[in-house]
Amino acid sequence: MTFWAYIIRCSDGLYYTGHTDDLDRRMAEHQSGALPGFTSVRRPVELMWSEGFQTRDEALAAETRVKNWSRAKKEGLFRGDWDAVSVAARKPIPRYATSTSSAATRDERGEEGDAPRLRSGQTEEANVTATPAPPPVIVLVRPQLGENIGKAARAMLNFGLTDMRLVAPRDGWPNPAAGPAASGADVVLARAEVFESVHAAVADCAHVYATTVRKRGVTKPVVTPEEAARGIHGRTGRSAILFGPERSGLETDDVAIAREILTVPINPEFGSLNLAQAVILVAYEWSKHVALVQPTDTELDPPAPQGDLDGMIEQFDAMLEGAGYFFPPDKVPTTKRMIRTLLTKPAWTAGEVRTVRGMLSALARPQKR
Repeated sequence: MTFWAYIIRCSDGLYYTGHTDDLDRRMAEHQSGALPGFTSVRRPVELMWSEGFQTRDEALAAETRVKNWSRAKKEGLFRGDWDAVSVAARKPIPRYATSTSSAATRDERGEEGDAPRLRSGQTEEANVTATPAPPPVIVLVRPQLGENIGKAARAMLNFGLTDMRLVAPRDGWPNPAAGPAASGADVVLARAEVFESVHAAVADCAHVYATTVRKRGVTKPVVTPEEAARGIHGRTGRSAILFGPERSGLETDDVAIAREILTVPINPEFGSLNLAQAVILVAYEWSKHVALVQPTDTELDPPAPQGDLDGMIEQFDAMLEGAGYFFPPDKVPTTKRMIRTLLTKPAWTAGEVRTVRGMLSALARPQKR
């Protein structure tokens, strides 16, 4: 099996670096927007470079190495111009010219000493630029029901996550019950990978979180979903989030693999979350830091001018006066003040004021239709 590291150019000229075990499928997903996030809003995309490796770890290492290169180094790589790559790697930047921009388009000063080596044999220096951290991997450890796997996939895709890994699913994989429960999140199920152990499932991940609400006899930092999301976006390398079996949750040995424990603040009298609920809470917090599509806002009409609103209230007063509503006389000021307060609570638009006044006029001069 071949694993690929690759770089694609987006429609806005920015580069995206990734790795995969199926390059053709991954490119189709980028082109169609099936992978929510960075590339889905920058289509069309173009494959600029790829290289095959025998193991996923090698591909991930190559991805991590080249994604931090400057634009000049990447473009030299695309052309196979190793002299240009070498020059770009060593181009000095004055100390006073340090930029805080997150765009991965500037050259960085090369560091002295040994540099990473590509499989081509060329030696290059890795530059540090601010690039988006890859989305986290959702790892379902010994899941029991296919329906719950499908619901977890649906929760993931709702908030832009597509990388699901399954550790020893009880009923095997694929599971026919997962598809209907996923409600269209087929891309997540199609890409799901199966592993025999948690160690194997997270071998390529730089940071691992274990979700649990119970103490497991291990001492580790405990974070909320919001804190975990900030950590995932703030680190380089891929993160994984472990979710345990529906009935019992993660075992102590599973939690021991993680670097941090992720716990959802929950009602101590009823701390029962199902698998999909736990996944959606974590996925939502992660999504708050990426550019997902928001529901279209409806622009509201501006509030009516005060003069229009006063005219409507005066019309009310006049009609109520004629109907003998205001009684006894000593209560009239208080009653009118209360009516004004009532009618000024909503932010009446000009159209709404006209509608209400039309209704009042119709009541004052009833007509037979």
